Amino acid sequence: MSFRAPDAEAAREAGEALELTGELYRIAVEELNEAFAEIRAGRFAGAKEAKRAVRDLADLSKALLEERRNVERLRRQIAGELTTGLSGGGALDLGAARDEIGRRLARLRAAAGD
Repeated sequence: MSFRAPDAEAAREAGEALELTGELYRIAVEELNEAFAEIRAGRFAGAKEAKRAVRDLADLSKALLEERRNVERLRRQIAGELTTGLSGGGALDLGAARDEIGRRLARLRAAAGD
């Protein structure tokens, strides 16, 4: 069984990417709200900007969700490694463990002459 220390740098970078994506999302929402305010005021020159802001907002929403998934996956991986001491997220291969136990018992039997 091996223990691999969690990659704190990767966790920090993922958190920063999530924060950046969230900030971009807030900016796109502000731009969209400004464009809608212009349209309501009868200035339709902002309609093109509103369309671009909506597209940006949709793209950023996808990116934000993806970054959240990445950060959560990394957090679960780190938590699993810290609590179980196993690399690979803490999953046990019971079939491989059973095979190894069988091999060791066979060697003990062979050494004992049974």
